[in-house]
Amino acid sequence: MSALAATPTDPVVLRQAFGCFPSGVTALCALDSGVPVGMAASTFTPVSLRPPLVSVCVQDTSSTWPKLKLQSRLGLSVLAEEQDQVCRALAGKGGDRFTDVDWEASEGGSVYIRGTGLWLDCSVHAEFPGGDHTIVLLEIRGLMAEPDREPLVFHGSRFRRLAA
Repeated sequence: MSALAATPTDPVVLRQAFGCFPSGVTALCALDSGVPVGMAASTFTPVSLRPPLVSVCVQDTSSTWPKLKLQSRLGLSVLAEEQDQVCRALAGKGGDRFTDVDWEASEGGSVYIRGTGLWLDCSVHAEFPGGDHTIVLLEIRGLMAEPDREPLVFHGSRFRRLAA
């Protein structure tokens, strides 16, 4: 390994460095006036058991988060290994992100992606500034898990699958 680079101020260099750490990919979705609204987030982290909390980080430039944070309930789905196209759709900047996405909504307005390994029914617990992102703590109100379903993994700026 070579010496550390000087001050890491170049966003391209930082993005490449952050890409050395694999992460799962989630979808954060809800109904807004009866229409599904959602986004992909790869910065999902379990935080606390009591109270049950998870976190996601949302870019401050997001046009989706301002709509989602107003909803009383949010659905967080941990995407499965074959759902890279779902992630791409939800990460898109325009058009109907849900056109080719198989989803369902709860009575409370949470939207879940079908075929995923985990559904969390959440409400916003707190928000904190985090540089060019907002760190969002979500309180888990309910869940459904399929632990045997393989997750979608993002590493080195591409989707990968876990080895058997």
